[in-house]
Amino acid sequence: MRNNLIKDKHAHTGISLMSIFQLLRPLQWLKNLFIFLPLFFSHHLFEKNYLTIAIISFFSFCLMASAVYCFNDIWDVEADRLHAQKRKRPIASGTFSKGTGYCIMLTCIILSWTVTLLLPNNKVISYIGILSFYLLLNIAYCVKLKHFAIVDVFIIALGFVIRVLAGGMNTGIHLSHWIILMTFLLALFLAFAKRRDDVVIYENTGTIVRNNVNRYNLSFMNQAITIIATLTMVCYIMYSVSNDVMELFHSRFIYLTSIFVLAGIIKYLQLTTVDVKSGSPTKVLMHNRFIQACIAGWLLSFLLIIYM
Repeated sequence: MRNNLIKDKHAHTGISLMSIFQLLRPLQWLKNLFIFLPLFFSHHLFEKNYLTIAIISFFSFCLMASAVYCFNDIWDVEADRLHAQKRKRPIASGTFSKGTGYCIMLTCIILSWTVTLLLPNNKVISYIGILSFYLLLNIAYCVKLKHFAIVDVFIIALGFVIRVLAGGMNTGIHLSHWIILMTFLLALFLAFAKRRDDVVIYENTGTIVRNNVNRYNLSFMNQAITIIATLTMVCYIMYSVSNDVMELFHSRFIYLTSIFVLAGIIKYLQLTTVDVKSGSPTKVLMHNRFIQACIAGWLLSFLLIIYM
């Protein structure tokens, strides 16, 4: 512990670009693609004005999300130093001091607000408000709320809903209850799957990865994941056969896309319960070919239905 404190006190003065990227976690920016969902389902995906606004919103949100990651690494530095993987993070390893971390965090916040100025004037203030709410919610999550079981996963799911709402608000696209409900359920499913990995580690090794891990157990997690996966699938099927949706897209074949959704959810359940490799949804997305094929099939089939 003393060596770690010395490390933090005499953190490296040379800041490498790779270390900054590691702190900002650009791989996690994939989550912010949810901002494009309203655009995708609105028939406006290939219209320049709409797409430009969505891209600006995306990068602004990415910068704010990186500010949150900086704060998380600063706040959890002592716990991260005891973790097999997280101890390699720039602040936990002593590459950056906490002061440097706060400077990078503040820079990300300012850049996020600055990028927002590229939006139409009537969208700037409201979007800065959404970004600020997202920042404050996640600071509260890091400091206190993540220690409460169930509350923690619901806040994670709410973060994805905020992304969708941000995309809809900035582009002026009306959001149906379907897209909000399915986003929340899918994010909740992934969050519980991620927590299940923490429970497995705790029950097998006794290592407390999170302070609230003892408020979960495998039986509860398996039931929760199964219930949410079922609700997600039923909700999607109801969406795909809804008269309003069929009229909107002028197609009776949207239900066929359910095949890819079902296959993806079942595969993720296998990764979670059999392989115990659902700790990072982003890494699963980047490395699992079956999941990638399901997403590609779903996107392609929807593109054909909506735009062809």
